[in-house]
Amino acid sequence: MSAFEMAARDAASVKVDSTAIEALEGDLRGSVLLPASAGYDQARLIWNGMIDRHPAMIVRCAGAADVAAAVNFGREHDLLIAVKGGGHNVAGNAVCDGGLMIDLSDMRYVRADPGTRRARAGGGATWGDFDAETQIFGLATTGGLISGTGVAGLTLGGGIGWLSRSHGLACDNLVSVDVVTAAGDRVRASEDENPDLFWGLKGGSGNFGIATSFEFQLHPVGPSVFAGMTLYPLDEAQEMLLWFRDFMAQAPDALGGLAGLVATPDGAQVLALIGVYNDEPSQGEAVLKPLRQARQPLLDTFAATPYRRIQTLFDAGSPPGLRYYWKSSFLDSLPAEAAETVVAQARKSPSPSSKVFVEFLGGAVSRIPRESAVFDHRGSSYNLLIIGGWENPAQDEANRTWVRETWQAMKPFESEGVYVNYLGTESDEGGNRLAEAYGPGKYERLVALKRKYDPTNLFRMNQNIRPDASG
Repeated sequence: MSAFEMAARDAASVKVDSTAIEALEGDLRGSVLLPASAGYDQARLIWNGMIDRHPAMIVRCAGAADVAAAVNFGREHDLLIAVKGGGHNVAGNAVCDGGLMIDLSDMRYVRADPGTRRARAGGGATWGDFDAETQIFGLATTGGLISGTGVAGLTLGGGIGWLSRSHGLACDNLVSVDVVTAAGDRVRASEDENPDLFWGLKGGSGNFGIATSFEFQLHPVGPSVFAGMTLYPLDEAQEMLLWFRDFMAQAPDALGGLAGLVATPDGAQVLALIGVYNDEPSQGEAVLKPLRQARQPLLDTFAATPYRRIQTLFDAGSPPGLRYYWKSSFLDSLPAEAAETVVAQARKSPSPSSKVFVEFLGGAVSRIPRESAVFDHRGSSYNLLIIGGWENPAQDEANRTWVRETWQAMKPFESEGVYVNYLGTESDEGGNRLAEAYGPGKYERLVALKRKYDPTNLFRMNQNIRPDASG
């Protein structure tokens, strides 16, 4: 009998007998991967190429029973646990060094019911999986802007997308969630069952258990929507960003909008003004006509377009394996000084793969009651996201410095709080930004919920709410 040394939760390491691992594997429909196993290196990879961690063991789950078995194994052996759904989080919490990685990426089923306008997705499903199944019926719910984003991670952190202004966030469209708790119990959370847990899952990240499936309300969307972008040279970016700000302030809820300071494939820096009108395409064409005529763009791609294609709009510019570093803040307003600052910072970007996005909120997001979900700051009009993306590790410091300096330059214009899905690591963020993400009163309530469902902080590889936090 041999023993494996693995990372522990509250100690340097713990030894786990090989017979215990063999017994676990015998209980699974899925599989156990060790560092010498075929497929191990592929399984440990996640979207952010900056993250290069090596779990001592990966449990690839085939269903909720496998998840429960893995949770019980990790708890009984006091192991450090990471949970991988889509693996798209920039902070890299889906994978740990030396511990147990519970991998849901094989649980990618999606079932849509056009009669009830409901869909259920497995904990490893991506938004590409989800849209493929729901768009057959001309239905959708608010999902991520990159098709490889996990349904689980995006929803548990709130879930901003093109449909937010029409239908609220992804978490606002949740009907129920199946969860494996830290005790290994399988429970359902909804408005009627475990409503306190259901509330906590609507923005509280992966703190209270492992979500193995999600049930969503669907809405008529597509299959074609009127959508696209107009591009402008950087010299015109400040003027057009402010024009778009005023345009979106009067736009109908059916129009989702985003402004991006990005680089074209040939390396030219431009302002991209993106709109997705998720009602009748002919109406969308009329709504977006002022944008297309405001100034002659370098490029105009607006047309009736399959919604599924729009959901892949950013895929090519955000490929897996690139090195990523982010910072983010909500903005209550976007004055001329803010537009001038962000354009000036974009000029200094050291990488053509870096970008600055301003997401336009409002609409249904702002009308849904604050107390209905953990997600806070519904009154913020904009979400600022500064993305560093590059290939060469030798450029790490230059790119991280640019992101930090851009974020600091925009601090005079930010509102309190941050979107939890855009937070980096705790050590990098500094201060108490996690508490700020939830606003007054909510963080204390989340701490109490953590004490109830995960009193030993078994699930800590996330934007972690500690059960011993003072609030």
